[in-house]
Amino acid sequence: MPQLASRMGRAKPSAIMAVAEKAKALKAAGRDIISFSIGVPNFLPGEHVYAAARAALGIGDDCALLAPRPDTQLAISSDMLVEGRHFFADVDPAALGHKALAVNLSDLAACGAKPLAFTLALALPKVDEPWLAEFSRGLFALADLHDCELVGGDTTQGPLNICITVFGEVPTGQALLRSGAQVGDDIWVSGTLGDARIALDALLRQHALPPVVLAQARQRLEQPTPRVALGIALRGIASSCLDLSDGLLGDLNHILEASQVGACIDANITRSLLQARRHPMMAALAMSRIDACTLAGGDDYELCFTAPSSAQTAVREAAAQAGVAVTCIGRIEAERGIRVLAPGGQQLPLRFASFDHFA
Repeated sequence: MPQLASRMGRAKPSAIMAVAEKAKALKAAGRDIISFSIGVPNFLPGEHVYAAARAALGIGDDCALLAPRPDTQLAISSDMLVEGRHFFADVDPAALGHKALAVNLSDLAACGAKPLAFTLALALPKVDEPWLAEFSRGLFALADLHDCELVGGDTTQGPLNICITVFGEVPTGQALLRSGAQVGDDIWVSGTLGDARIALDALLRQHALPPVVLAQARQRLEQPTPRVALGIALRGIASSCLDLSDGLLGDLNHILEASQVGACIDANITRSLLQARRHPMMAALAMSRIDACTLAGGDDYELCFTAPSSAQTAVREAAAQAGVAVTCIGRIEAERGIRVLAPGGQQLPLRFASFDHFA
């Protein structure tokens, strides 16, 4: 017998069916019943019905069945994390569980989609129950925060590899895409930039960081915050959007190519977004290193989006609604390519490479 998803148990009884059952019982008792109903009601079920039946069939069968609401589209994304490529072997398993789902939820955020469910494919070198318990704790804490249900997956033996596919819904025609940026639009980013990269460099022993700075930056590397609420709030405001996984310049270029435009970025503003730089012990940090982290660092999982300059108030209101800081870092131009301007107005050489998954 297939096991129904737990949300099915939260569906409230139908008032219409209750009335129908009552009428049936009265008729059986000899009472005259006059029906005023004609056909099928032309209104949709309440939100509680969709919330309860969203995953109509969960774990326990060959497939999960999803029930997105009417007038919505499914948003689907998949990300893989491989030991030694995307995370260290000694990473905290709870943090790894969090990040494995967070990077997928970040894709939904970039699309303006509300999370629904996810699947998990997991390869493990061996069965390690304490490790699995901690991994699951981090994974499900974030899943519960976003009401995102695990509905299936697979496990096997092999090198540690985590592959999650996430499903979300967005009102039809309202998805945020990469292809809508227009000349004159402002370019925005959420949160901070570069802290994950500066933590990674320290963990690779390429440079040293004060312990308190490393602890804060490592949090950004290992437990990023998917900006789901911001993505939803930006529907109808942002002209284009994506999440920053491989570095600002490389990811922004995806918007520019899809929209067939160019961009000008203010390095003085992007430099201010490195949170680690604000610590008194980091005052001597070289500008070249700051630029490398903020412009090409990767693993930020913030949103980069464009919006008409006339929408600045709407953007800030959406950010306030989502509880996320946003910063305007530049503008869309007609000339193709990216220009990065230093405080004096001179153009910086683009010598920063984004993360290469096959390098």
